[in-house]
Amino acid sequence: MRIDPGVPGPVIVWLRNDLRLADNPALKAAIDTGRPVIPLYILDETPGVRAMGAASLWWLDKSLRALSDSFKAIGSKLMLRRGPAQEILKDVIVHAGAAGVVWNRLYEPAAIARDAEIKAALKADGVVVESCLAGLLNEPWTVQNGSKQPYKVFTPYWRAARAHLTHVEVERAPKHLQAPEHWPHSDALDGWNLHPRKPDWSKGFSIWTPGEAGALERLDDFLSGAVDGYGEGRDVPGLEATSRLSPHLHFGEIGPRQVWAAARTAAEAGDAPHGEIEKFLSEVGWREFNHSILFHWPQMPKRNFRPEFDAFPWAENPKGFEAWIEGRTGYPLVDAGMRELWATGFMHNRVRMITASFLIKHLLVDWRDGEAWFWDTLVDADLANNVGNWQWVAGSGADASPYFRIFNPIGQGEKFDPKGAYVRKWVPELANLPDSAIHQPWTAPAHLSVEAKRSYARPIVDHGRARARALEAYRHLRGNASGD
Repeated sequence: MRIDPGVPGPVIVWLRNDLRLADNPALKAAIDTGRPVIPLYILDETPGVRAMGAASLWWLDKSLRALSDSFKAIGSKLMLRRGPAQEILKDVIVHAGAAGVVWNRLYEPAAIARDAEIKAALKADGVVVESCLAGLLNEPWTVQNGSKQPYKVFTPYWRAARAHLTHVEVERAPKHLQAPEHWPHSDALDGWNLHPRKPDWSKGFSIWTPGEAGALERLDDFLSGAVDGYGEGRDVPGLEATSRLSPHLHFGEIGPRQVWAAARTAAEAGDAPHGEIEKFLSEVGWREFNHSILFHWPQMPKRNFRPEFDAFPWAENPKGFEAWIEGRTGYPLVDAGMRELWATGFMHNRVRMITASFLIKHLLVDWRDGEAWFWDTLVDADLANNVGNWQWVAGSGADASPYFRIFNPIGQGEKFDPKGAYVRKWVPELANLPDSAIHQPWTAPAHLSVEAKRSYARPIVDHGRARARALEAYRHLRGNASGD
């Protein structure tokens, strides 16, 4: 970051989804100027920028507290302000006499538009502005096919993206940060009221440790344990077999370069199976792919990637949607997933596909309604991943699941939760049923199912009829698209 030596003033680091000290390019750029550094987090209220959901705000509260402690430990502090980002930045620049602002890039459509407007306005005022790459392994515009176009299919995308990753360096956290002589006004985090009250629905969220230290510990635990057998174990919801790094990555408490470097080091050292590491890194690749798709097709949050799906005959089904939200569809694996989501702010990856498929294909509810619910209730709610994954299930997205792939929630349960460990945990009213009936409790012997039938809902829709209805809707859609 180059600032005219004759221009005095500190440098502001505008923190967003990069709440860490290590491997933070914007923070390093500010430090390299040799000037005092003001770390600033803005709870942005710019019109058009999608506000965080309730679960994300819970996480943000804890992550900012952890980051504040980290800055204190290196002789600085974290400034907090709330409001439209451009107004806040201009105010802080004036009161701090700042000469420059640096941030790490975001790739959501509204954030790109906001940042471009802010950069132009600040430069017009004589403020030096710089942005950096921190949240992805590759910039979305650098991975292109032979025709210089973005990829629409994951496998060739990831092959090309990996070719850019020949040497990945990770910067260590700074040990000291030069503070300004005078700090501008900062909000008190408690005044933001990010933690839920009356009622406090977040008690089950205690399984998480937001913050940079928690992210690094989560990665270390995964690479020294669950990664062994990851390829198969990741599909079993009753096992702790996934990394659960997604919320840490979304908030930038750990960066993808750090994950990549640590995973590759573990494989090369023989501390983790090479094949399992490659499978894990391919899931990191899907995160990259979803961000690339959103960058190049910014209409994705509201429109189908495949425009022929705009004619899909969605149903008005408020009762079905409510039953899905509350985990009382009568299909144990679906209900277990929705209850896990509400209790912990998270849902197992395989179960996410199954619950999404049920809403879209069994109930014919618009994928956008499901995406909005996940946005509010997931601690790892990420626009690119959330929209990309919902459209993948619907069949309307890039490299999407074929329209005729309709998950049978009973069969999926019997295959991936055969002993019912996951269902018994999250649907305790079925805990006493035998394995043979845990995924279809209506088939249990009468003397075992009395209590279950009294406390657990019957299926709100028959799988066979729902599947036939969905296939007919998709066939009609395809017929219209082809002019039949």
